[in-house]
Amino acid sequence: MGMTITEKILARRAGRDRVTPGELISCRVDAVLGNDITAPLAIREFSKIGVGRVFDPDRVILVPDHFVPNKDIKSAEQAKIMREFARAQNLTNYFEVGRMGIEHCLLPEQGLVGPGDVVIGADSHTCTYGAVGAFATGVGSTDLAAAMALGETWFKVPETIRFVYEGEPPEWVGGKDLILYTIGDIGVEGALYQAMEFTGPAIANLSMDGRFTMANMAVEAGAKNGIVPPDERTLEYVRGRAQRPYEVFQRDPDAAYARSVTYDVSKIEPQVAFPHSPDNTRPVTEAGHVDIDQVVIGSCTNGRLEDLRLAGRVLERRRVHRNVRLIVFPGTQAIYRRAMDEGLLATFITAGAAVSTPTCGPCLGGYMGVLARGERAVATTNRNFVGRMGHPESEVYLTNPAVAAASAILGRIAHPGEVI
Repeated sequence: MGMTITEKILARRAGRDRVTPGELISCRVDAVLGNDITAPLAIREFSKIGVGRVFDPDRVILVPDHFVPNKDIKSAEQAKIMREFARAQNLTNYFEVGRMGIEHCLLPEQGLVGPGDVVIGADSHTCTYGAVGAFATGVGSTDLAAAMALGETWFKVPETIRFVYEGEPPEWVGGKDLILYTIGDIGVEGALYQAMEFTGPAIANLSMDGRFTMANMAVEAGAKNGIVPPDERTLEYVRGRAQRPYEVFQRDPDAAYARSVTYDVSKIEPQVAFPHSPDNTRPVTEAGHVDIDQVVIGSCTNGRLEDLRLAGRVLERRRVHRNVRLIVFPGTQAIYRRAMDEGLLATFITAGAAVSTPTCGPCLGGYMGVLARGERAVATTNRNFVGRMGHPESEVYLTNPAVAAASAILGRIAHPGEVI
């Protein structure tokens, strides 16, 4: 019996000829990641191990992005712990304010993750890097500390579910809609501790930005990781970026899957995930009349250049509704600069939006857009649990950037076709 892509990557990093689902294995890691919420805990635990130095200063990556630029004294202290550790350990990849970005947009852009890698991060959306054909998953801060010291960690090999996307998507339907539709179909525990392998003609035609969005939200279905088979589009993205050699893996023809699910994307509309779960999805045309107070465009899910271009297309020569606050968060400094060069930031500001430096901001109820009691937000973020963006009695509706922009204009959840 052959192996899936996920199994092949884990086998190689475990020094094994093969692995099978359910096995407990120890793997070498290619990169470990921490942010300003999780890294300080890991650093404290690391200090108790007694090794003194990290296993490789090129492969331990620290990105302060959740509450940075610092929102208060506590967040400043958290960032200071990271900064001092990075200097003491002489870390190559510590990203300070002005150079940092939202971590899961930044690492692929900087070529710090590539095909065939095993990447762990003390952040659940580390699974984003599966878009480049890596095995990437979130871990706790104590596991991160051990990996910083040893350069390895343990896994239970997950089963894999194969998702095949056929057909051509309608206008305004992209990676966000495909993954929301999928989560709506299988549920938030539909892939619990399993790998989600995204494949099929629609994935082959999907941009890298769209693939990052899909892999990013695999964890919202409970998955251990999401992964896209590397192809020429993948290699075109990583060439010239990759800071280390990489290895491309493909599934064996006789690979065993837990199950296979096929979707015809031509029948999928832009999706909206209603409160309070990413699987509470419905087509935007069935959303009804839902007045809103705020729109957030950005995050590690949809803060990339393609996302900003899509929102800009809808907002160009239009105005944000007087009852709505629109906040735009480019994913990285490079994306911010490209958006500025292309005139997108001018489009947003002219429309009445506030444009932020790259940061996670309100996605996790952090700052720069926290919701009050009873307020509703449309967001291109990845979670809409109770209290996720602020008050427990607020509501978050997840959409793609085009739907978010249209909703900002009309003051209610809206299809982009209503304004274009």
